Amino acid sequence: MKIIIIEDEKPAARLLQRKVEKLGLQVNTLLHSVEESIDWFQKNSHPDLIFLDIQLSDGLSFEIFEHFCSVQCDIKSAVIFTTAYDEYALRAFKLNSIDYLLKPIDDDELEIAISKFKNQFQKSIVSNLDFDAIKRMLVNPIDRTFKKRFTIKMGQQLKMVNIEEVECFYSENKGTYLHTFDNRNYLLDTTLELLETELDPAAFYRVSRKFIIPMKGIKEIQMHSNSRLKVILLSYKDDEIIVARERVNDFKDWLG
Repeated sequence: MKIIIIEDEKPAARLLQRKVEKLGLQVNTLLHSVEESIDWFQKNSHPDLIFLDIQLSDGLSFEIFEHFCSVQCDIKSAVIFTTAYDEYALRAFKLNSIDYLLKPIDDDELEIAISKFKNQFQKSIVSNLDFDAIKRMLVNPIDRTFKKRFTIKMGQQLKMVNIEEVECFYSENKGTYLHTFDNRNYLLDTTLELLETELDPAAFYRVSRKFIIPMKGIKEIQMHSNSRLKVILLSYKDDEIIVARERVNDFKDWLG
């Protein structure tokens, strides 16, 4: 069995390699750029499994396959994407029977993805992936309408909160809350994971497992320990909002 990891950052690739090998698979090759990967594929047969980071330092990883596939390229490999792209765009992958791991990679999700690969490998199932179609979905996602308001039950009444009033969403004690600019908190019947698929990714960003914040809610951003960032919102003061180190670059890109 041949397994490769194509990951932009070398430390991240080595960390993923250690995690994968703890789960019983041997990683044969680590690649870190489009150019390096093109050279490798020209000299080697397709691996059984590719862990594929979408955004590499010298371009999108799809360019690897575009380079040597003139008309149609059937990738004879299982692919598990490792990406920081927002989750609603990643729904496109499911339509092509693709596994994906949203960064930062969760150990349990990695184990589930590998179990799925093992089952496919044992059954000799090969999915022909349309990389061009997936690329189009990521660069220009399917038109959709994002969440504009929330209906919140308060006793025997319903309250409407418009998206423009939201300063942040957060999770606490297994509940998901909406915090408004006028410093009020409302319990929602949803999860942060589902909210990620309903919010405009240009306006909202999930800075951690606990918080989703809008750009207009940010008062200031401070340097924090271990190369992390601390976000100060206009009214929310109940807990620190820390951008994890592995999310910092993507967060800065989102800020523009």
